[in-house]
Amino acid sequence: VQLQASGGGSAQAGGSLGLSCTASTTSGTLFDVNRMGWYRQAPGKQRELVATITGGEYITYGDSVKGRFTVSGNVDKNTVSLQMNSLIAEDTAVYYCNFVVSLVEYWGRGTQVTVSS
Repeated sequence: VQLQASGGGSAQAGGSLGLSCTASTTSGTLFDVNRMGWYRQAPGKQRELVATITGGEYITYGDSVKGRFTVSGNVDKNTVSLQMNSLIAEDTAVYYCNFVVSLVEYWGRGTQVTVSS
């Protein structure tokens, strides 16, 4: 399984950014997606949950992004997106796309998001 993310970049505090990630395989078919979502890691900190969608419908958000970020997924297209609003400097991090397929976890390479105050 390969994960390809796009989006991110730089924004000022109070602004918005979006991220999108598509999962694919050499066979072109992806079955049994258990979970999809996003994690992030800021310099000097551990990787933390941003938002996930489990079983195609159960959404979990990290406490620090609740009410500001919105995750959405398309199980048919194997895509997961993250809309980030009301950004704050503490949102600055490398954001990682994450898929769990047949109980095996896959990670994207990471996309930088930088918020200036």
